[in-house]
Amino acid sequence: MGKVVMYSSVSVDGFIADEDDQPGPLFDWLLSGDVPLDESGAVKVSQTSYDYTRPYWDQIGATIAGRHVFDMTDGWDGKPPSGIDHVVVVTHRPAPEGWDPEAPFHFVDGVEAAVAKAQELAGDRLVEVAAGDVGGQVLAAGLVDEVRMDVVPVVFGSGKRYFGSVDAQHLLEDPDVVIQGNRVLHLRYRVRR
Repeated sequence: MGKVVMYSSVSVDGFIADEDDQPGPLFDWLLSGDVPLDESGAVKVSQTSYDYTRPYWDQIGATIAGRHVFDMTDGWDGKPPSGIDHVVVVTHRPAPEGWDPEAPFHFVDGVEAAVAKAQELAGDRLVEVAAGDVGGQVLAAGLVDEVRMDVVPVVFGSGKRYFGSVDAQHLLEDPDVVIQGNRVLHLRYRVRR
């Protein structure tokens, strides 16, 4: 099975959105270059960010997100973002009324079930876990292998925390990747076992 990776863009002070769930400038780095990151051509990054991010995106077999993110994005209109094959949604509620059962979204109750389903779907590819409350729960359950963050030079002061409501210490190894792009610092840490 592939690794489980917790990921998001994050402010220097550890937030993935403000109090109103708005990312503010956290995704500006995705528009700060001249190299298209995907086929849409709308997302353009520096060559350095492309060389780091594109291979990572290509390895993702399934993404785990919470119901809150799913609802905020209107389920990405049934099409997983960034060309991802499957999205596993952690929720205590069923799929929305009228949801297309053919859409590659899977609704499960609990983070352990979500990781198991995502690993089944991803095979030997990566399972990406969205940072925030669900990501923090997966980390607290001991199921995260690696933490990736795209640190953006902004201080929010308050908002939605990268690690959600995690309230216990979790040791990470020293960063094994530190790459500076335009308006972003890409970091990767392995979770210490």
